[in-house]
Amino acid sequence: MKNVKTIAPILFFALTLLIASCKDKVQERNKKEKVITEEIAEQGKEYTSAYVCPMHCEGSGSGKEGSCPKCGMTYVINTDHTADGHKH
Repeated sequence: MKNVKTIAPILFFALTLLIASCKDKVQERNKKEKVITEEIAEQGKEYTSAYVCPMHCEGSGSGKEGSCPKCGMTYVINTDHTADGHKH
């Protein structure tokens, strides 16, 4: 019984430290994801669309194949395209 009274506070303290450290890591990860999302939102569709102009002309980009309205170049597939937070 004496061992249980000694071990219980130690286990409680260890568990508290574990929970606190995990919470900090989750908050840090959420901040990083928010920064990445904001950076993507700041870019125009000429960088974020599924199909983009190779010259990244302002206002170009589309969700389907086609050509750039500014320079006439054929759109290429955007390998960095993300939708709903994940790559396609």
